Amino acid sequence: MIRKATKEDASRLAQIQIYAKRYSYRSIFQNDEVSFNEMQVLKLALFYQDHPDSIDNIYVFDDGIVKGMMKWNCESSETWELKELYVDPFFQREGIGTSLIKNFTESAKRRNAYEAFLWVLEENSSAISFYEKQGYMNTLTVLPIHTLASQ
Repeated sequence: MIRKATKEDASRLAQIQIYAKRYSYRSIFQNDEVSFNEMQVLKLALFYQDHPDSIDNIYVFDDGIVKGMMKWNCESSETWELKELYVDPFFQREGIGTSLIKNFTESAKRRNAYEAFLWVLEENSSAISFYEKQGYMNTLTVLPIHTLASQ
């Protein structure tokens, strides 16, 4: 089930986000100072608890265990941006990311958005491959436009 994140999810959100970023970005940036000293689970969890508005646009995949999360920005009703999508590395390749991105796209369609987009580092080939399989086009080493009007 995909649901809106709550304050009670703060520690799990932080854990997923930090571990997934380390897993995905460590080989790209090769900066252990950032990966292990600056990025801290407790620090991020406390931020989420102390700033409840920081989870306003975060949604989680929860089947009894929160296994993935996404954050979107829909300030414009016509254009939606997927800001973050992370699946706990222990649960990757189980369809969780696909469920999250489909929920994002379907939510945008229901609200009559014209397009949905996201950004991906060009070095993150596995993420690019994943998003392309979900219908996003690779343009200028990012995956910006998924036109919703024609679907």
